[in-house]
Amino acid sequence: MTSQAINLSQIRKTATQYYSDADFYCSEAIIKTIRDAFEIDMPDQIIAMASGFPQGIGTAGCTCGAISGGVMALGMVFGRTEAKGTEVTHTMALAQELHDSFRAKNKVTCCRILIRNLEYGSPEHVQQCARFTGEMAYETAKIICREKNIPTTE
Repeated sequence: MTSQAINLSQIRKTATQYYSDADFYCSEAIIKTIRDAFEIDMPDQIIAMASGFPQGIGTAGCTCGAISGGVMALGMVFGRTEAKGTEVTHTMALAQELHDSFRAKNKVTCCRILIRNLEYGSPEHVQQCARFTGEMAYETAKIICREKNIPTTE
């Protein structure tokens, strides 16, 4: 993992662009952006693991995929890999922090409610979900930097 300064605005921009260009859905865009920006040594399959979360978990309309992607990224950095590893408690607290930051800005975390007045695939829908994607990538990176004492720039 890098110890070089992380440009939070660039992380937001990169994740937003991946979504806006339809290169990746929200959760995938966040995982790819965070993995690449922090130089995390994980294969591309980590991005594939995020492929079931878009559109509220496989189009079910539940938890926003951008939140899911951010939580997955936090797990990628802070999660446990050993049975009974105590890292899980800290990771869960960070995940709740990320969740609560999204909810504070957007009132709800349910994809179905967030996009209820938008036609799926419309420019308005893409713009809104691209914003959520960039926002969650930014907030996720900010948490990682704070916890790992990695300097940031804007």
